[in-house]
Amino acid sequence: MTRFVTAEDAVRLIKSGDRVLVQGASATPQTLLKAMTARASELRDVELVHLHTEGYDDYAKPEYNESFKVNCFFIGGNLRKYVQMGSAQYIPVFLSDIPLLFRNGTLPIDVVLLNVSPPDRHGYCSLGTSVDIIAAGVETANIIIAQINPNMPRTMGDGIIHISRFDACVQVNDPIYEMKLSEPNDEETMIGQHIASLIEDGSTLQMGIGGIPNAALSCLGNHKNLGVHTEMFSEGILPLIEKGVVNGSKKAILPHKIVSGFAMGSKRLYDFIDDNPEVLLMDISFVNDTSVIRRNPKAVAINSALEVDITGQICADSIGSQMYSGVGGQMDFMRGAALSVGGKAICAIQSLTGKGHSKIVPMLKPGAGVVTTRAHAKYVVTEYGIAELAGKNLAQRAKALINVAHPSVREELEKAAFERFGSSYISFNKMELV
Repeated sequence: MTRFVTAEDAVRLIKSGDRVLVQGASATPQTLLKAMTARASELRDVELVHLHTEGYDDYAKPEYNESFKVNCFFIGGNLRKYVQMGSAQYIPVFLSDIPLLFRNGTLPIDVVLLNVSPPDRHGYCSLGTSVDIIAAGVETANIIIAQINPNMPRTMGDGIIHISRFDACVQVNDPIYEMKLSEPNDEETMIGQHIASLIEDGSTLQMGIGGIPNAALSCLGNHKNLGVHTEMFSEGILPLIEKGVVNGSKKAILPHKIVSGFAMGSKRLYDFIDDNPEVLLMDISFVNDTSVIRRNPKAVAINSALEVDITGQICADSIGSQMYSGVGGQMDFMRGAALSVGGKAICAIQSLTGKGHSKIVPMLKPGAGVVTTRAHAKYVVTEYGIAELAGKNLAQRAKALINVAHPSVREELEKAAFERFGSSYISFNKMELV
């Protein structure tokens, strides 16, 4: 029989030495994390694992390092400072592979902390906005602790779980974290227009959140029969659904359904996905499986980067040796889209950082991580155009990337390319002009 208890009593099920999986993103269980942290003096070496979380992060503070060892599968903005100071750590892994770590015993889960919808009349709750890696955690954990939250939308897919499976339940009224749509700037708008020119009618889209994806989506109003199969579902897609542009009719995998691992946005998005059978939030080992992604014709993956070198190596997880985010699902979708019939793998970046440094560089910073290899990079898009890299040698790739770099750095990049590739840089790129 499921017990309804206080948060303080619920987290007493956590013991020293346990590995605790925490639901993440907009579903981060704030009340349970606060109650767990309040027990810090009683606990030692509790390992916390999660994707990026939102909101409360005190458990990662240095003063709690004896009690809690924090391992992120992806680094969110709230924990970035703790990872960079060494108070928390990052586990490099493809997003699609994380559930396997739980299922094959590499990282067995003792306790999982959830933030779920209230039970329906049959007793079934929903994992709500975050199913992703959590479905596998629920499947394999020894103890399941859930905060029952009336603000959590009830989503369809792999996140339906009967209340009887919870070892302890806590009634809460926590707001669901909201991420507002950002208005694209001029550069992002131009990038969005270039991306839209690559997207054909009948394509299936993967894209994240932010100015560039939103700009691209805003340029797709005259497209037809688009589908969505993406690790993260954000509200930038809603106007296209409302107009009938997104209907999923050409998808091979779950046609007419929007497939995602987790959702982040505002209450408008959460209201849309609530009890909506058109939206399926599913186990990320399925959503991000390249063999699944590639089966949708014209799969389009749109991802970003911190740096791209002139051979097409894409760094998306670190600034030099300093970790910034993580591998995530970029490679899952870049490879899956590239293998799709008519698919396109796109890396979209502004040409300059906020501090005015070029994102297209002769060489990545020392210690930088290569998330997408030069062999996987197909398209790089900036506000200055589209660099198509498939089939090009290193010298030709360099020229294509220099052509979409910021004009202020092109001369410097040309010099670096000539020093690196010698006369072949000139001869092969003359061939391109013929």
